[in-house]
Amino acid sequence: MQERYNPQEIESLWQERWVAEQPFKVSEDLARPKYYLLEMFPYPSGRIHMGHVRNYSIGDVVARFKRLQGFNVLHPMGWDAFGMPAENAAIQHGTHPAIWTRENIANMRTQLKRMGFSYDWDRELATCEPEYYRWEQQIFLKMLEKGLAYKKSAAVNWCPKCETVLANEQVEDECCWRCDSRVDQKELDQWFFRITAYAEELLDWTHKLTGWPDSVLIMQRNWIGKSVGCEIDFKVAGCAETIRVFTTRPDTLFGATFMSLAPEHPLAKTLTQPGQREEVEAFIRKVQKVDHIQRSSEDYEKEGVFTGSYCTNPVTDEKMPIYLANFVLMGYGTGAVMAVPAHDQRDFEFAKKYRLPVRVVIQPEGEDLTVESMQEAWIKPGRMVASGRFDGLGNEEGKEKIAEHLETQKIGKRTVNFRLRDWLVSRQRYWGTPIPVIYCDACGVVPVPESDLPVRLPTEIEFTGEGGSPLAGLASFVNTTCPTCGLPARRETDTFDTFVESSWYFLRYACPQFDQAPVDRAAVDYWLPVDQYIGGVEHAVMHLLYARFWTKIMRDIGMISLDEPFENLLTQGMVCKETRSCPEHGWLYPEEVLENRCSRCEAEVVTGRNEKMSKSKKNIIDPDGLINRYGADTARLFTLFASPPEKDLEWNDQSVDGCFRFLNRVWRLVYENLDLVRDAGAVDASGLSDQARDLRRAVHRTIKKVTEDIDGSFHFNTAIAAVMELLNAVSAFPDKASCPEVIKEALEATVRLLSPFVPHICEELWHHLGHQESLEKCGWPSWDEGALVTDTQLIVVQVNGKVRGKVNVPAGADNRAVELAALSDPNVERFIEGQTVRKVIVVPGRLVNIVVG
Repeated sequence: MQERYNPQEIESLWQERWVAEQPFKVSEDLARPKYYLLEMFPYPSGRIHMGHVRNYSIGDVVARFKRLQGFNVLHPMGWDAFGMPAENAAIQHGTHPAIWTRENIANMRTQLKRMGFSYDWDRELATCEPEYYRWEQQIFLKMLEKGLAYKKSAAVNWCPKCETVLANEQVEDECCWRCDSRVDQKELDQWFFRITAYAEELLDWTHKLTGWPDSVLIMQRNWIGKSVGCEIDFKVAGCAETIRVFTTRPDTLFGATFMSLAPEHPLAKTLTQPGQREEVEAFIRKVQKVDHIQRSSEDYEKEGVFTGSYCTNPVTDEKMPIYLANFVLMGYGTGAVMAVPAHDQRDFEFAKKYRLPVRVVIQPEGEDLTVESMQEAWIKPGRMVASGRFDGLGNEEGKEKIAEHLETQKIGKRTVNFRLRDWLVSRQRYWGTPIPVIYCDACGVVPVPESDLPVRLPTEIEFTGEGGSPLAGLASFVNTTCPTCGLPARRETDTFDTFVESSWYFLRYACPQFDQAPVDRAAVDYWLPVDQYIGGVEHAVMHLLYARFWTKIMRDIGMISLDEPFENLLTQGMVCKETRSCPEHGWLYPEEVLENRCSRCEAEVVTGRNEKMSKSKKNIIDPDGLINRYGADTARLFTLFASPPEKDLEWNDQSVDGCFRFLNRVWRLVYENLDLVRDAGAVDASGLSDQARDLRRAVHRTIKKVTEDIDGSFHFNTAIAAVMELLNAVSAFPDKASCPEVIKEALEATVRLLSPFVPHICEELWHHLGHQESLEKCGWPSWDEGALVTDTQLIVVQVNGKVRGKVNVPAGADNRAVELAALSDPNVERFIEGQTVRKVIVVPGRLVNIVVG
């Protein structure tokens, strides 16, 4: 054994051994409990970053720990290879997305292997391979058969820079989630998945996913947005048209004084009177330039235009002017809103602006609300007034009574509405899965026969990134024959949203080589659901919701029996680092700063707050550089020790050095004691000195704590801290030669407990401690309850609630003995001297509180 710790040499050796022996390769084994550990797979658009290192280190600890506990652990890795990230990178570097993607997969695979992650590489998949996406195309055809996939013309979110459609979830602060360009509205024929057919089930299951963070479940519930209310019909004056509205507040129907329509509403132009047409059309054109996200924000200025038409309130028979309003959207409810300005803030602001009537119909208890006194809408509970025979009812009871009245009169009905919209999956981009549909002038929309799958994405194509997808101009791809009639036809040139690929990859990992269907049902039944899924919270209403939907789709078309894909979910925090900038040159890399000055212009550098590591802000740390300097084990240890997994990790160079020094201490302690422990046998607890017994107690206390901290709670930082304390105790032990068996037990426990965190150094030390078998085959250590028993126990002593001392008492001492020990402790006596002891409270095994006064 070398005296000096050399991480690069050790890590290379063990990685080569893992490749040769394949200890992480698994297959179904009904005799063992299974554990499926999965981290969200990466986009191969560049090299791995510290966020990857942290995410995959967290997962690797759990995978190794469960494997040591005897579980049959599936821990796969693959590549989310289609979509905008790879395409944008290819454009930037002047290459083809296929070339760029595959080069990056090779690079990133090498980097991940350098980190020592325990993946079953035989299950590796890439979503850009026809062997993967052919099955996705088949599932789409099944959805098409069942009406769960359909095409319609719709106003969509359009990114002018990416020249593609974005789902609502991909629009962030009115901008494209990829390139930050402002998003426009555009009318296009698009493919949709009918996720709304599963809205109720998706919502119901958010109350059963007990292993998920509440924050994610709340976000999904809000995104699904179930509303219980009524649909009500308002007759249009002077014609046969009827406007149907959805409202959650039927109790306010008597207070409806005008109607607001979305500018996209099919009746918007029909109801516009000739004198208002020019103004209405100008308003519609103006609103079309504003995206839905902005229009629905609370602080967006409310604007509208009068159509010149009126409708009739079905319970008051009063005429109500019909307006178009910019805050009403066709995407929710019916695109029409009965405006109740006294009891809805948006309606209140609109009514004040356009001088429309306001009528109070819900009075606060014990108050007399008048229109003249109102500064804002009253939206809280109250009693009904000015509501005919419903006056005096509490408004909640009033909702039910008015709903009954509407149904009796056949002018409305109870109904449920959802905020969730169908998933728009068409993308006008090249680098994606081709949608397997053919357009025939004679037959219309014709699905590609399953026997013709996959519809391959052609790679022999010039790709410039300009003018949208090049597929539309590739005659050899577009031109085909109709499989129904044999006449000339055209292929669909849109590709799937990349979130389609990531919505089912976790199922394919169970059987990546299966070539008869999308999944091998027996393998899926064995491995799924994923026992622990790990990834970012930013995917709460995109990937995580889509994956749940896709799982239910595959269940309902008979491919799997699974209801939900992920049993437990951990959303890890970001990796953050301070930013540095120059007034002239902007963001600076660390190497561009010399003595707090810009290396290019010598201007004083401004140090900013810790922010998420990003290339744009140049506050990134290259994992390869870190590994070259410290080794992979140090990189892993820092990301696991610096912060709990669910919290953001703030980068600190000194802490990285500290982790490296700790591993050096572990190495030296084993090296310095090898001769002592080499021939040591098992511990005989009966003949130990008090000091040796205390050390052994520390060993087993640490085993217990680390086990509990890892298992389920993922308190990796406190688990590592506990091992550090044990290392200190072993190092400080005064006479190691007097109990070599205890020292050996302590050293072996240290190595075994650290092995999920820093596997390379632990395997090497385990080997030098005389073990031929890998740690992977030795199991997880168990603690000895007998070793945890103490002869004495430490009791905290408080005086008037403040800690004033600590006393050791015999284990099992009664309350009177504990009280006397506390009162006679010298440190405590000086705080009670000259005062009357009023009361002594003993909490057995924990503390004594002496009340004086």
